[in-house]
Amino acid sequence: MLREIVLDTETTGTEARNGDRLIEIGAVELLNHIPTGRTFHRYCNPQRAVSEGAFNVHGLSDAFLSDKPVFSEIVGELLAFLADGRLVIHNAPFDVGFLNMEYARLGANAPPPIQLDDVVDTLPMARRKHPGAANNLDALCNRYGIDTSRRTKHGALLDAQILAEVYVELLGGKQTSLGLMDAQAGPVVRTVAQAAPAAPRPYRSRLTDEERTRHDSFRASLGPAAIWADYIGADDPA
Repeated sequence: MLREIVLDTETTGTEARNGDRLIEIGAVELLNHIPTGRTFHRYCNPQRAVSEGAFNVHGLSDAFLSDKPVFSEIVGELLAFLADGRLVIHNAPFDVGFLNMEYARLGANAPPPIQLDDVVDTLPMARRKHPGAANNLDALCNRYGIDTSRRTKHGALLDAQILAEVYVELLGGKQTSLGLMDAQAGPVVRTVAQAAPAAPRPYRSRLTDEERTRHDSFRASLGPAAIWADYIGADDPA
C-alpha cells in the first residue's frame, strides 16, 4: 500500500538560511493516491517578526502567533504523522529547506534531514506535463477546474488539500487508481467484468465440390515431398 503525505508550509519570509522560520504546517494523508481524511495542522511561534511580504501572502500576524507553541513542542506530533509516508510537495526545496533548518535547531534531538531525492516534487512534474505554461498552484487549479473559492489567503492545510487534488490530476486524473480506498476497512479492489471469449467460428469452405476435387487431385500430384506438406496436413482445408 502506498502512503503519501502532501505537505505545505507558511513562513516568516523566504530565506531559511537567513533566520526566517516556519509558522504553519499542513499535511494530508493519501493511501494509493486517495485522501483518507487524516490531516495534520499546527501553527508555530517563530520567535521573530513576520515580514510584511509574507504577511500579505498568508495573513498570519505576530499577535496571532504569539501564543502558539514553538516548533520543538510540535515536532514529535509532526514526525509521528509523517512516519513512513513519502512526502509530496510543490516546489519541494523551499519547504524541505525550512523543515531541515528547524530540525537542525533541535541540536542533539534533531531527526535526520529530509532528502530531496525522497520527495515527490509536483512543480517539475507540472513543468514536464505543461511546458512553457504557468505552473504555480493557482494556475494548476484553473487548468484542472479545481475549486479555490475558499482560498482568499495562503494557508498550509488548505493548500495541502488543494495540492492533493492537483497531484492526482498530474498523475493522470482519478482513473489512475485501480483501487478504491476505505479509510477504515482498507483497500477495496475494483474489478472490471470481462466478457467470455467468443466461441471459435466454424470454418466454412468457399470451394464447390467440383473445385475441391480438382484441388485435391492437384495436391496429390505433387507427392509427399512437397514443401507445403510440412505446414498443411492432408485433411486441412485449403
